[in-house]
Amino acid sequence: MPTPAWEVEPTGERRRLVHVNATAQGGGVAELLHGLVAYQQTAGVDVGWAVICGDEGFYAVTKLLHHLLHGNADPARLRPELLRTYRDRLASQIPWFTERLTRDDVVVLHDPQTLGLAPAVRATGARVVWHCHVGADVPRDRGPGAVWHAFEAELSAVDAVVTTLPEFAPPSVPAAGRFVAAPAIDPSAPKNRHLEPPEVAALLDRAGLTADRTASDVRVVQRALLPAGARVVLQVSRWDPLKDMPGVVRSVVGLPPDVHLVLAGTDPTEIPDDPEGLAVLADVEETLAGLTPADRARVHLVNVSMRNPLGNALLVNALQRRADVVVQKSLEEGFGLTVTEAMVKGRAVVASAVGGLRQQVTHERNGLLVDPADLAGVRAALTRLLDDPALRRRLGEQARSDALERYTMARLVEDYGVIAGSAEGALA
Repeated sequence: MPTPAWEVEPTGERRRLVHVNATAQGGGVAELLHGLVAYQQTAGVDVGWAVICGDEGFYAVTKLLHHLLHGNADPARLRPELLRTYRDRLASQIPWFTERLTRDDVVVLHDPQTLGLAPAVRATGARVVWHCHVGADVPRDRGPGAVWHAFEAELSAVDAVVTTLPEFAPPSVPAAGRFVAAPAIDPSAPKNRHLEPPEVAALLDRAGLTADRTASDVRVVQRALLPAGARVVLQVSRWDPLKDMPGVVRSVVGLPPDVHLVLAGTDPTEIPDDPEGLAVLADVEETLAGLTPADRARVHLVNVSMRNPLGNALLVNALQRRADVVVQKSLEEGFGLTVTEAMVKGRAVVASAVGGLRQQVTHERNGLLVDPADLAGVRAALTRLLDDPALRRRLGEQARSDALERYTMARLVEDYGVIAGSAEGALA
């Protein structure tokens, strides 16, 4: 098993804020931390970022926890032997991590992968914040309650819990220790900065989406090139069951014949903490194979490698700017960063009325909300926006204004100042 490592090491010159998660590349949390750590450094915070590691057994357990917190798994599956696997994998990393902490540190553990570290971190005298980026507004007995029960000891060791919505928080944590903080993006980052149309076209050509060529860091699956004049619907997501990528593929049936669908995600072979990615991608390809030849020709799958982070970011930026409508057909969603990215680019969004997406998108104000189980309703919302440029423009302009007001890194840095201050005094 690989060893844990610093992605960014704090200097130790003053009271420190230390983030801990399970991967340095791939997924929303890693992407969020790349921006957040840089912004916190600029704000004068002595901030570090440590990355734990795991093996196939560990990540199978953490994926189950992910599904339980979304109410999407049988609680009986969380058996004692699985919890032993989880805790054993973390136990081997505790000495490396705790010997690098001081009692003045505030340590932020991100998502279920790191929650098991809480008691050991607390034993060093450091303060512990658990930031859970996932969740769903579902009855506790559907899954979340099993997680809260299994991790009662770990939760009792945290000083504060941060969630995207209040209802995602574990009820055992006192109300004074619960905080709500939406994720954020950096509008000036490569993934979000302005791109002129020729730059967008060049990036899509390089990827092989609109030109007959191949790139070493992008794998495109398509029967034909994306036509220059096509209207485009885009979903950018991990290849995760809860993102319902097969359902997005099925939504192309019945859309106007000039409309093409692009599904883009990170190469699942490069994301060790998400063991279901390959199976989901295979399901998408099977669904695609079941379409008529004409509909298959209108669907384009884009797998982007993490080996080229800058190229990855610019390609996603170009895809979002090329899209006429961005869709997020998640079955559950703690918060959709890709929706925020689309909004800040002024794109009209169709999003599922679930979880944190309901916080980001206000129906008819800055996008359209749909029932993800109602495929006809999803198609109708997409068609409505595709056929009404004025509506797309109005919703997109409001989306950009709302995103810049609510979901920037500067705001999240302020949120963390309050959270860390509640744990143990204000950070110097």
